[in-house]
Amino acid sequence: MSAVSIAPERQSESAPISARHIVVLIALVWNVALNPIAGLLLGNAQASVAIHFRTTQIAWFTLGPVLVGTFLTPFTMKCAAAYGKKRTMVVCTAVGLVGDVIAALATNYSVMLAGRFLTGVYVTSALVSYAMARDAFPQRMVKTASGLLAGSIGLVGVAGPFLSAWLIDSWSFRGALWFLVISTGACLLLQVFGLTESPVRERDARMDWLGGILLGGGLTALVYAIGEGSSWGWSSGKLLAYVGAGLVAVIVFVFVESRIAHPLVPLALIRRRRVWTVLVATGLAAGAAYAVGTVVQLLTLMPKIPMVSDGLGWSVSRSALAGAPTSALVIVVAVFAGKLARRFDSRLMLALGTVLMAVGYAIGSHWHYTVAEFIVMGLVSGPGMGLVLSVMPIMIVESVAPQEQALANGTEWLIQGVAQTLASQLIFVVMAHGGTVLQGTQFYHDSGFTHGYYLVIGCMVLGALLTLIIPKARAADQLEASSAV
Repeated sequence: MSAVSIAPERQSESAPISARHIVVLIALVWNVALNPIAGLLLGNAQASVAIHFRTTQIAWFTLGPVLVGTFLTPFTMKCAAAYGKKRTMVVCTAVGLVGDVIAALATNYSVMLAGRFLTGVYVTSALVSYAMARDAFPQRMVKTASGLLAGSIGLVGVAGPFLSAWLIDSWSFRGALWFLVISTGACLLLQVFGLTESPVRERDARMDWLGGILLGGGLTALVYAIGEGSSWGWSSGKLLAYVGAGLVAVIVFVFVESRIAHPLVPLALIRRRRVWTVLVATGLAAGAAYAVGTVVQLLTLMPKIPMVSDGLGWSVSRSALAGAPTSALVIVVAVFAGKLARRFDSRLMLALGTVLMAVGYAIGSHWHYTVAEFIVMGLVSGPGMGLVLSVMPIMIVESVAPQEQALANGTEWLIQGVAQTLASQLIFVVMAHGGTVLQGTQFYHDSGFTHGYYLVIGCMVLGALLTLIIPKARAADQLEASSAV
């Protein structure tokens, strides 16, 4: 794999931070933050959407975009590496904006889902931001910038809940949908006018359509089967057919990729122990961190109906108050993550963060009835989430050469998306078990929320254990040399 020279900014390590750097950082942060703000706003809106449209299929309202993003990730990461990162981000965001408009105008649930699924196209553009940061900033700023990009979820988490409270409590879910239209439009403008195209890319690259269809289609079939398992039956022939087809597609993908000249995902990259262990550990931990929002949002916002629903029935404003300390801690940790990574082993930071999240949500699994109990849970899980989300891009930077950044970030995003979607789907399954359907809407009991927490905790514990087999990072010059072989 060959690449053109690194951007001039990267070569001038002593150059001061310029206004241009600040504009680029704002554009990239906005692009990364667009996904969590959409997840937060629409996660808080999903209870009212379910009741308004009287649907038991509310899982697809938030997971539909993730499913589409899972399918498109292989194509997006290849396009970014081959045809340009800015160009890829602009196209993805423009298509997603169309989806936001369709969802905001929808008058029935089918049209709403069509728009939401279309927004999954811009889900994939966030992964390109981390690769762009490595190209746009001097080497001394890359880890700090990457940590700030990942930590943008904390910024969203502090202001977002109160913003969503104002929007949803004042204008119901329509307010959240139209706000996303405005936010996505602003993101597109920042990309067009605030970014310059990165010169770091593959030469003579060709799109591996067969590989992308096999990988994206196989993973999508698996995710979809999990989501429909309850209605189809876990031993039904339909479910087994989807799972079997998905597994066969992934196996054939590996066979195809090992025999073509321009593979979608270079298997030589994935085979490196440092790379695959980092990808799996960070993807699993981050996926679980995002999936836990499903439990929290439905627990706090679903109504309290005796013998039917054990939701707390809070307003979005009260839920925002309960979650604010968690988000503040995520930001504080993210700000210092880059400096911490210079002094401490990133593997230790990942392990500590994952353990803190697991302990925090273990507390929440049994004590989740008052604002004070949610704050206590957040005081433990918040710093852990900040560490995990901030160290994730830093570990990718430590593990691969610059020209491999887009592919590595794309692969990590793919694993994270699959982990998040599978965990979220399973959360809906375990919460619905023993729940109640009333007037077409699925409601949940307290034991279901507890089991949802247990599922997330299990994923986090597994992620922490995986950090034990991650090798120590090599120096940047060694990475450059190994990638050139």
